[in-house]
Amino acid sequence: MPSKDDIVFTSRTTLRIPHFPPSSSNSSFRFGFRNLASQFDQSCNSIFQFIDSVKRGSKLTKFNHSIPHFWPPALPFCGSKKVTQQENSVNRRAGWTWGAMFVDKSPLICSASISLIQSDVSNKSDSGSCAEHSGRQPGMEDKSTGLVGKSSLLCSASLALTRSDDLSQPSGSESKELPQKGYSAGRLDEERVLISEVLVRNKDGEELERKDLELEVFTALKASRPNSALTVREVQEDVHRIINSGYFYSCIPVAVDTRDGIRLIFQVEPNQEFQGLVCEGANVLPAKFLEEAFRDGYGKVVNLRHLDEVISSINNWYGERGLFGRVSAVDILSGGILSLQVSEAEVNNISIRFLDKKTGEPISGNTRPETILRQLTTKKGQVYSMLQGKRDAETVLTMGIMEDVSIIPQPAADAGKVDILMNVVERPSGGFSAGGGLSCGTTGGGGPLAALIGSFAYSHRNLFGRNQKLHISLERGQVDFTFRINYTDPWIEGDDKRTSRTIMVQNSRTPGTLVHGGSNLTIGRVTAGLEFNRPIRPTLSGTGGLYFQRAGARDEQGNPIIMDNIKCPLTASGNADDNMLLAKLEGVYTGSGDHGSSMFVLSMEQGLPFLPEWLCFNRVNARARTAMEVGPSQLLLSLSGGHVVGKFCPHEAFAIGGTNSVRGYEEGAVGSGRSYAVGCGEISFPLFAPVEGVFFADYGTDLGSGSSVPGDPAGARMKPGSGFGYGFGIRLDSPLGPLRLEYAFNDKSAKRFHFGVGHRN
Repeated sequence: MPSKDDIVFTSRTTLRIPHFPPSSSNSSFRFGFRNLASQFDQSCNSIFQFIDSVKRGSKLTKFNHSIPHFWPPALPFCGSKKVTQQENSVNRRAGWTWGAMFVDKSPLICSASISLIQSDVSNKSDSGSCAEHSGRQPGMEDKSTGLVGKSSLLCSASLALTRSDDLSQPSGSESKELPQKGYSAGRLDEERVLISEVLVRNKDGEELERKDLELEVFTALKASRPNSALTVREVQEDVHRIINSGYFYSCIPVAVDTRDGIRLIFQVEPNQEFQGLVCEGANVLPAKFLEEAFRDGYGKVVNLRHLDEVISSINNWYGERGLFGRVSAVDILSGGILSLQVSEAEVNNISIRFLDKKTGEPISGNTRPETILRQLTTKKGQVYSMLQGKRDAETVLTMGIMEDVSIIPQPAADAGKVDILMNVVERPSGGFSAGGGLSCGTTGGGGPLAALIGSFAYSHRNLFGRNQKLHISLERGQVDFTFRINYTDPWIEGDDKRTSRTIMVQNSRTPGTLVHGGSNLTIGRVTAGLEFNRPIRPTLSGTGGLYFQRAGARDEQGNPIIMDNIKCPLTASGNADDNMLLAKLEGVYTGSGDHGSSMFVLSMEQGLPFLPEWLCFNRVNARARTAMEVGPSQLLLSLSGGHVVGKFCPHEAFAIGGTNSVRGYEEGAVGSGRSYAVGCGEISFPLFAPVEGVFFADYGTDLGSGSSVPGDPAGARMKPGSGFGYGFGIRLDSPLGPLRLEYAFNDKSAKRFHFGVGHRN
């Protein structure tokens, strides 16, 4: 069996679905089709009997067209089946191929033609051959009574089984009837027989107990009406319609000669009444779903059409969820108990195969197989799901160490199970990156290296083959400087909650102008910490950590200072540096993860004063965002706010104003305080790919808390404490994220351009 026949997902995350051979559970179908073939042979014989009964006027002759008591109630496709009469024999040749398993799609229609010819009295051999074919001995014709009586007209018939789509076409080689000795070939619709009465009876010839079933039969009949002239084909088609109604598994047309003419009786056997359900093999199919699907049929005669719809709904339930499962067999047991057999393909084994990027040949990988396997939600013994497999492939890609991932389900040695083969192509594990330049905006001393700006980084994505990350970076700007070492274990070994661990050490220097504008000072921080993150729900995650931080202000020469140029304090302790031990808790809710989806972030930091000089404070910060579609445009609303209580560094106050706050103002120009609130509304609309336009309006306030910051740096610099801005802009999608160019006006009639990369915080 080929292992790579069909590719369902053809992106970088691919899922290959091979063709599975039929399982042994379908043996009941094969058995059923063999029974159908046998039943149809009997039907062919009974058609000749029905023709003879019309020809001879016999008292009671049955045309047997019955469907055996099993599922599916459908006739198989027939490649070709012709019945010809030659001398005293009937030869049948059939080529069967398995086809659709639904009664309404049965392609077999039985057609017959009747021709009445004048017989020469002296031609005894021909009449004798016709008598032999009708099952009588020569010389018995004068004793028969019927439609033709002692007339010199003799009836001949021929039968052809053709596909339904061929009936509308002119007769070809398959539908031509061979003239027989003593007969003449005639067209299907040329000869008709007058039917005086049409009745419905049970198999014993008695009236049906349930009149509603009798009504179903008459509703299904199209051609068979009292005082109508019918061909054998029209009777056959009406038998098909009765069977296709779904209420009956057997229908036998019976022709009875009466003084008033031919009486046509349809003897039917209805299905059993549904009294219960036995379902085997459905391990993931909810019992409530089965109860709802079969509830309306309880106590009623089983309708095979309705049963077919229920079976389709069960198969659709598996298909919608990408599960390898379907109904494999249905049977109606004695007592009206419906037996349902469901086949579900369970995962037998999962293996990892590393492939060479250029040749595609198997190679040995650097990643431990267990590191990949624990990322998968598909486990042994589960019913395999294509959707779950696709998500697993995407999860492996998000590890950041694979370039391509594909999943191939293959039949296992155990029947009814599948083996999962995951092919992965690794990307390079680590490397260096660097960049730099000279800045012409540097003033003052500092030597020849003062104008040098740049960055250097080393990263390793897959330490020890466990997907652990190590990142070392150094960045230098005109004013700012950052050195950072970061180690992350995305999934701590032995933990079943996908908890990650991050260890961080950082030394940074950033401008202090957000709060203490107008001063040429920087804020130096040395930070070391440990952080744990765990997904709580698919859209909810939590973070907890412990950090130690030492922070203080520096002048242009790098000397420690405790007061700015207008004598506002720069530290809370009065010393050159403030020390603090911070415990952090954060919860993040995200919708789909897109920028337009809902989001809510709540974080809290608590200063722990283990030593008297360490700061003790509590800071809470929250951000929320939601979006809605307005025609072709999108309306985005966001709100953020926070509050600090206790003794904290003045430069840690909430700064308001700027590109990611209130546009139309410089960074931190609205105010700074212990509390703040900022609201924003944006309407974005497409212009031409990949550019979109935007209108926006922002408002921010310190809630009157500016004066509570030590030294009141906002009040000393005459910041308003609240303000709003509005404007318009364009955005360009890029590999780095949206590039934003915006032009804003504030409530002070000032205008300002803003440029940013990425979405607003």
